[in-house]
Amino acid sequence: MELLKQRILEEGVVISDQVLKLDGLLNHQIDPGLTMEMGREFASRFRESGVTRVITVESSGIPVAFAVAHELGVPLVFARRKKTLLADPDAYCERVPSFTKGIVTDIMVSREYIHENDRILFIDDIIANGDAARGVIKIIERSGAELVGFGVVVEKCFQAGARTIREQGIPVEALVRIRSLNDGSIQFDDNEM
Repeated sequence: MELLKQRILEEGVVISDQVLKLDGLLNHQIDPGLTMEMGREFASRFRESGVTRVITVESSGIPVAFAVAHELGVPLVFARRKKTLLADPDAYCERVPSFTKGIVTDIMVSREYIHENDRILFIDDIIANGDAARGVIKIIERSGAELVGFGVVVEKCFQAGARTIREQGIPVEALVRIRSLNDGSIQFDDNEM
């Protein structure tokens, strides 16, 4: 998506050779028009997959996943990172480290919202090491549902996350692939996967 690349170049902040801050686009402030455009793009890539639910991880993945679910006309489910008093005590749960937060958290999905006959599309904002993504994938597997694909807004190609998911045979679609953040410069990888 050329518009997304342009916005990343204009508004992204390279924190280090491993971290790109996209708070103005994805993680703190949301551009509704751009988000809906990303939703349409993912929906077009996965429309023929028979998706019955979209899933994401709280909280940065929710806006784009919502746009995709809206375009596909299916419910959106998100994995919670915090237990509440009303949380399902029998929820699917996985412990995952967070690359950007530097902590380990539990992610949970109620058994009420994911079923063995579902065809699930997993959408997220950024993939680096893929720990949270692998946690969601384990939850989907344990539910008996079928994961039809993984769509990510930004794939950091220099980290192993997306590659390890592709190695599991899961179709991965990235709207933008970043090859490098070296020397404070964003270098895109335009090779098709």
